[in-house]
Amino acid sequence: MDLLKQFDVLADTFSGYVWGIFGIIPLLIGTGIFLMIGLKFMPLFNIGRALKTMWLGRKPKEGHEGELSSWQALMSSMAATVGTGNIVGVATAIYHGGPGAVFWMWVTGFLGMGTKFCEATLAVKYREVAEDGSFVGGPMYYIKNGLDDNWRWMAPLFAVFGSIACFGIGNMTQANGITANVVKMTGLPNWIVALVLLVMSALVFLGGIRRIGAVAGTLVPIMCVIYIIGGLGIILVNIDKVPGVLGLIFASAFTGESAKGGLYGSMVLMTIRYGCARGLFSNEAGLGSSPIAHATAIVKHPVKQGFLGMVDPFLDTIVVCTMTAMVILISGEWRNTEITSPAILTNVSFANSIFFGGWMVTIGLVLFAYSTILGWGLYGERCITYLLGRKAAKPFYLIFTLVVPVGALGGLEFVWNFSDLMNGLMAIPNLFALLLLSPVVFKLTREFLSDPKNMED
Repeated sequence: MDLLKQFDVLADTFSGYVWGIFGIIPLLIGTGIFLMIGLKFMPLFNIGRALKTMWLGRKPKEGHEGELSSWQALMSSMAATVGTGNIVGVATAIYHGGPGAVFWMWVTGFLGMGTKFCEATLAVKYREVAEDGSFVGGPMYYIKNGLDDNWRWMAPLFAVFGSIACFGIGNMTQANGITANVVKMTGLPNWIVALVLLVMSALVFLGGIRRIGAVAGTLVPIMCVIYIIGGLGIILVNIDKVPGVLGLIFASAFTGESAKGGLYGSMVLMTIRYGCARGLFSNEAGLGSSPIAHATAIVKHPVKQGFLGMVDPFLDTIVVCTMTAMVILISGEWRNTEITSPAILTNVSFANSIFFGGWMVTIGLVLFAYSTILGWGLYGERCITYLLGRKAAKPFYLIFTLVVPVGALGGLEFVWNFSDLMNGLMAIPNLFALLLLSPVVFKLTREFLSDPKNMED
């Protein structure tokens, strides 16, 4: 336990540097602003078109190259995106950074629409066909195929960080969040929950990317709709509290206030740090993970998949995360000093707002987090095979599966701090690549939008 505590302190210290005012936050926000301006704010005015493209992408058209339908590629991306970040992550942001952290999550969400548009576009533009016929892509490939020799060293660097980060953001945090809530609601021993997760993960990973895409394409829409309906119902019942909650969010964004209180919670920088860190953890915009899934899409033009890319942070952060945040703030449980862990804050807030709220959060978190484990298993496998070749795929899946129960039984603080650190390191080479390749995206977008027929192909 002492060793784990030491690792926790070390991870938290380095995470503080990475996510500090001179670290990843200005790079993340700055890149998002630059890309949004370069796109002339197109993502903000075309969300309707993007949602239509998403719906039409359920059935791929003949003659287009790819491995999964555009819908399945997006759902595979959202499977990895919509997870504990939407439930536990939002609670952690409010618990440590106060209501104002929600504002900074929104900032990363809106800017993330432009960032993910660029990521998905580049993923299809520079993807490759592997020896086994599978379509592979992502930051390591658009760095390798889109940039010159002076920058190609970032490709293996991203793959190294990605192959490590997947064990945090996509594995241990998800298993940890599931276990904490299931144990609270059912009283089951945590080792039973860990064992069930181990078996469920192994069953899907044995089927490869096509099974992951099939499961995600069915599971993600269902779980999102159920969770949104439940959250929206609580908000409508307490509609009179909404103006006050919104005012609190905007006011606290620049003053700082958290459940922990004291100097630690009152610092504005802490509010910004936790809002941006949890926003990125939730929507993964700029992280470089989702382009790995988008690269598999059966699509004719890279920009068309870019439209689906920008749907991801909109639904994840602007819709789902907002539902969670509003329920937590409406309930007032974020001020409850008896809640000593953010892991159960969302559960308590929903449970006290609607009679089946606790169960809804628990079931939602299990489905969200389980799908994230599946999505990040794919991401990690693609990173490790980029470094070591296809022969490393099966050993990776075996190790990744065995780590699931480790996360389920481990301590939450270390898991979150480790994930924040790895997320930041993973994002750095990807964000630089997006900036360097932005002229390519801007040109492709102009050409695509100049011909209305492109949206029909």
